[in-house]
Amino acid sequence: MRRAFVIVSLLSLAAFALQFVFAAVGAFTKPAGEGAYALHSVTGMAVIPVLTLLTTLFAALAKAPGRIIGLAILPLGLVVVQSLIAMLANASTDAAGVSTPLGLTIAGLHAVNGIVAVHVVVGVHRAARKLAEPPPADATPVAVREGEPA
Repeated sequence: MRRAFVIVSLLSLAAFALQFVFAAVGAFTKPAGEGAYALHSVTGMAVIPVLTLLTTLFAALAKAPGRIIGLAILPLGLVVVQSLIAMLANASTDAAGVSTPLGLTIAGLHAVNGIVAVHVVVGVHRAARKLAEPPPADATPVAVREGEPA
C-alpha cells in the first residue's frame, strides 16, 4: 500500500503541474472562446478531486500518520476554494461585463491558492516517499512485549 501511496501522490502532483499548463493554454488561446479553459476545468473539477480522494485512501491504507492523511485530503478543500475564487472573480465585472480591478485582484488569488495546493501536494508526495523507504539495515528490532522476539 505504501508504494501505491507514492504512485498516486505522484499522479496527483503531475495533475497539478498540468493545471498550470492548461491555465496557460486557456489564457493564450486566441480567440478566447468558452472552451479555452476546458482542460483546466475538467482537470480541476474531476481529475484532481478523484486523485485527492485516492491519495487520501492510500495514505490511510499505508498507515500514514494522521497529519499526512489530513494533508492528503486538503487539496480537495483547496479545489472548493478555487471554485469560489473563480466565481467571485467572474462576478466582479462592471455593467458591460468588463473586468474590474477588484475582480482581477480576486482572480490573482486563484493563482496563489493554486500555488498553495501544489506546495501541499509536494509535501504529501515527499511524505509518501519517506514512508515507503525501507528501514535502515542497521536498525535494531524492538520487542513489542517483554519476552517476545522482535
